[in-house]
Amino acid sequence: MLSKPKFKICRRLGPGVYDKCQTSKFASAATKSLPGGRRPKAPTEYGTQLMEKQKIRFSYGISERQLSNYVKKATQNKGVSTAEKLYENLESRLDNIIYRMGLGASRRATRQMVSHGHFVVNNHRVTIPSYELKSGDIVKIREGSKTKKIFQNLADRLKDYNSPSWVVFDPNSMEGRILDKPKNVEIFLDLNAVLEFYSR
Repeated sequence: MLSKPKFKICRRLGPGVYDKCQTSKFASAATKSLPGGRRPKAPTEYGTQLMEKQKIRFSYGISERQLSNYVKKATQNKGVSTAEKLYENLESRLDNIIYRMGLGASRRATRQMVSHGHFVVNNHRVTIPSYELKSGDIVKIREGSKTKKIFQNLADRLKDYNSPSWVVFDPNSMEGRILDKPKNVEIFLDLNAVLEFYSR
Protein backbone atom coordinates (compact mmCIF):
# COMPACT_ATOMS: atom_id res chain seq x y z
CA MET A 1 0.00 0.00 0.00
CA LEU A 2 1.29 3.45 -0.95
CA SER A 3 1.50 5.96 1.90
CA LYS A 4 -0.10 9.39 1.47
CA PRO A 5 3.24 11.27 1.39
CA LYS A 6 4.57 8.94 -1.31
CA PHE A 7 1.33 9.18 -3.26
CA LYS A 8 1.60 12.97 -3.27
CA ILE A 9 5.24 12.79 -4.39
CA CYS A 10 4.37 10.38 -7.21
CA ARG A 11 1.42 12.49 -8.30
CA ARG A 12 3.63 15.57 -8.42
CA LEU A 13 6.77 14.03 -9.94
CA GLY A 14 5.49 11.03 -11.90
CA PRO A 15 5.12 7.25 -11.39
CA GLY A 16 8.80 6.47 -12.07
CA VAL A 17 9.89 7.81 -8.68
CA TYR A 18 8.68 4.83 -6.65
CA ASP A 19 8.01 1.26 -7.81
CA LYS A 20 4.67 1.17 -6.00
CA CYS A 21 3.48 4.10 -8.14
CA GLN A 22 3.81 2.05 -11.33
CA THR A 23 0.39 0.42 -11.10
CA SER A 24 -2.94 0.90 -12.87
CA LYS A 25 -4.52 1.73 -9.50
CA PHE A 26 -2.13 4.65 -9.02
CA ALA A 27 -2.61 5.79 -12.64
CA SER A 28 -6.38 5.99 -12.28
CA ALA A 29 -6.12 7.86 -8.96
CA ALA A 30 -3.45 10.24 -10.25
CA THR A 31 -5.46 11.30 -13.30
CA LYS A 32 -8.32 12.68 -11.22
CA SER A 33 -8.67 16.42 -11.72
CA LEU A 34 -7.89 18.97 -9.08
CA PRO A 35 -10.69 20.22 -6.76
CA GLY A 36 -13.18 22.37 -8.66
CA GLY A 37 -12.12 20.90 -12.01
CA ARG A 38 -9.06 23.14 -12.16
CA ARG A 39 -6.18 22.14 -14.38
CA PRO A 40 -2.61 22.32 -13.07
CA LYS A 41 -0.58 25.26 -14.35
CA ALA A 42 2.19 24.59 -16.84
CA PRO A 43 5.52 24.76 -14.97
CA THR A 44 8.15 27.38 -15.78
CA GLU A 45 11.58 26.36 -17.05
CA TYR A 46 12.94 26.67 -13.52
CA GLY A 47 9.97 24.70 -12.18
CA THR A 48 10.60 21.91 -14.68
CA GLN A 49 14.28 21.71 -13.74
CA LEU A 50 13.41 21.71 -10.04
CA MET A 51 10.93 18.89 -10.62
CA GLU A 52 13.54 16.80 -12.46
CA LYS A 53 15.99 17.35 -9.61
CA GLN A 54 13.40 16.18 -7.10
CA LYS A 55 12.66 13.11 -9.21
CA ILE A 56 16.27 12.00 -8.90
CA ARG A 57 16.46 12.80 -5.18
CA PHE A 58 13.35 10.80 -4.29
CA SER A 59 14.02 8.00 -6.76
CA TYR A 60 17.52 7.29 -5.44
CA GLY A 61 16.72 8.31 -1.86
CA ILE A 62 19.57 10.79 -1.57
CA SER A 63 19.89 14.19 0.07
CA GLU A 64 20.21 17.56 -1.65
CA ARG A 65 23.86 17.69 -0.61
CA GLN A 66 24.60 14.23 -2.01
CA LEU A 67 23.01 15.06 -5.36
CA SER A 68 24.90 18.35 -5.52
CA ASN A 69 28.16 16.48 -4.92
CA TYR A 70 27.33 13.93 -7.64
CA VAL A 71 26.66 16.77 -10.10
CA LYS A 72 29.91 18.49 -9.12
CA LYS A 73 31.84 15.27 -9.63
CA ALA A 74 30.20 14.67 -13.04
CA THR A 75 31.02 18.16 -14.31
CA GLN A 76 34.71 17.65 -13.48
CA ASN A 77 34.89 14.52 -15.61
CA LYS A 78 36.54 14.55 -19.04
CA GLY A 79 35.88 12.24 -21.97
CA VAL A 80 32.28 11.32 -21.13
CA SER A 81 29.16 13.48 -21.36
CA THR A 82 28.27 15.09 -18.04
CA ALA A 83 24.75 13.61 -18.03
CA GLU A 84 26.14 10.14 -18.71
CA LYS A 85 28.67 10.48 -15.91
CA LEU A 86 26.01 11.72 -13.48
CA TYR A 87 23.92 8.65 -14.25
CA GLU A 88 26.94 6.39 -13.73
CA ASN A 89 27.64 8.01 -10.35
CA LEU A 90 24.07 7.49 -9.17
CA GLU A 91 23.77 3.93 -10.45
CA SER A 92 27.15 2.86 -9.04
CA ARG A 93 25.98 3.27 -5.44
CA LEU A 94 26.00 -0.05 -3.57
CA ASP A 95 22.36 0.27 -2.46
CA ASN A 96 21.32 0.83 -6.07
CA ILE A 97 23.44 -2.08 -7.36
CA ILE A 98 21.73 -4.40 -4.86
CA TYR A 99 18.37 -3.05 -6.03
CA ARG A 100 19.29 -3.59 -9.70
CA MET A 101 20.26 -7.18 -8.92
CA GLY A 102 16.71 -7.72 -7.71
CA LEU A 103 17.55 -8.41 -4.07
CA GLY A 104 15.21 -5.76 -2.66
CA ALA A 105 11.77 -4.42 -3.56
CA SER A 106 12.97 -0.81 -3.39
CA ARG A 107 16.13 1.25 -2.99
CA ARG A 108 14.98 2.14 0.50
CA ALA A 109 14.89 -1.56 1.37
CA THR A 110 18.33 -2.28 -0.12
CA ARG A 111 19.79 0.78 1.62
CA GLN A 112 18.66 -0.70 4.92
CA MET A 113 20.07 -4.11 3.95
CA VAL A 114 23.46 -2.56 3.23
CA SER A 115 23.42 -0.57 6.49
CA HIS A 116 22.76 -3.78 8.41
CA GLY A 117 25.95 -5.29 6.98
CA HIS A 118 24.46 -8.07 4.85
CA PHE A 119 26.89 -7.57 1.93
CA VAL A 120 30.55 -8.08 1.15
CA VAL A 121 32.26 -6.24 -1.71
CA ASN A 122 35.50 -7.79 -2.96
CA ASN A 123 35.76 -9.76 0.31
CA HIS A 124 35.28 -6.67 2.50
CA ARG A 125 32.10 -6.06 4.47
CA VAL A 126 30.56 -2.74 3.48
CA THR A 127 27.84 -0.91 5.43
CA ILE A 128 27.85 2.36 3.47
CA PRO A 129 24.91 2.59 1.00
CA SER A 130 26.67 5.24 -1.11
CA TYR A 131 29.80 3.09 -1.51
CA GLU A 132 30.83 3.34 -5.18
CA LEU A 133 31.32 0.19 -7.23
CA LYS A 134 33.04 -0.25 -10.60
CA SER A 135 33.28 -2.82 -13.38
CA GLY A 136 34.66 -6.14 -12.17
CA ASP A 137 33.62 -5.68 -8.52
CA ILE A 138 32.07 -8.71 -6.86
CA VAL A 139 29.18 -8.41 -4.41
CA LYS A 140 28.33 -11.30 -2.13
CA ILE A 141 25.72 -11.88 0.54
CA ARG A 142 27.64 -12.19 3.81
CA GLU A 143 27.99 -15.77 5.03
CA GLY A 144 26.20 -15.01 8.29
CA SER A 145 23.30 -13.38 6.45
CA LYS A 146 22.51 -16.12 3.91
CA THR A 147 19.97 -17.77 6.21
CA LYS A 148 18.14 -14.52 6.93
CA LYS A 149 14.47 -14.38 5.95
CA ILE A 150 15.06 -11.58 3.42
CA PHE A 151 17.28 -13.91 1.37
CA GLN A 152 15.12 -17.03 1.49
CA ASN A 153 13.87 -18.53 -1.79
CA LEU A 154 16.03 -16.16 -3.83
CA ALA A 155 16.10 -18.48 -6.85
CA ASP A 156 12.28 -18.49 -7.04
CA ARG A 157 12.01 -14.75 -6.47
CA LEU A 158 14.54 -13.94 -9.18
CA LYS A 159 13.27 -16.48 -11.71
CA ASP A 160 11.29 -13.90 -13.69
CA TYR A 161 13.44 -10.90 -12.84
CA ASN A 162 15.45 -9.30 -15.65
CA SER A 163 18.40 -7.34 -14.31
CA PRO A 164 20.11 -4.64 -16.41
CA SER A 165 22.74 -5.97 -18.83
CA TRP A 166 25.59 -4.47 -16.80
CA VAL A 167 24.98 -6.46 -13.60
CA VAL A 168 24.46 -10.15 -12.91
CA PHE A 169 23.52 -12.10 -9.79
CA ASP A 170 23.65 -15.88 -9.23
CA PRO A 171 21.12 -16.90 -6.54
CA ASN A 172 22.79 -20.29 -6.14
CA SER A 173 26.18 -18.89 -5.13
CA MET A 174 24.54 -15.71 -3.75
CA GLU A 175 27.13 -13.71 -5.63
CA GLY A 176 26.84 -10.82 -8.08
CA ARG A 177 29.23 -9.05 -10.38
CA ILE A 178 29.43 -5.65 -12.09
CA LEU A 179 29.99 -6.43 -15.77
CA ASP A 180 30.16 -2.94 -17.25
CA LYS A 181 29.37 0.72 -16.68
CA PRO A 182 25.68 1.49 -16.06
CA LYS A 183 23.62 2.10 -19.19
CA ASN A 184 20.91 4.75 -18.91
CA VAL A 185 17.48 3.19 -19.36
CA GLU A 186 15.53 5.59 -17.15
CA ILE A 187 13.54 7.48 -19.77
CA PHE A 188 11.55 9.34 -17.11
CA LEU A 189 14.68 11.16 -15.86
CA ASP A 190 15.89 14.31 -17.61
CA LEU A 191 19.47 14.52 -16.39
CA ASN A 192 20.30 17.53 -18.56
CA ALA A 193 17.55 19.55 -16.85
CA VAL A 194 19.11 18.67 -13.49
CA LEU A 195 22.53 19.82 -14.69
CA GLU A 196 21.01 23.07 -15.92
CA PHE A 197 19.38 23.59 -12.52
CA TYR A 198 22.75 23.36 -10.76
CA SER A 199 24.50 25.53 -13.33
CA ARG A 200 22.33 28.55 -12.43
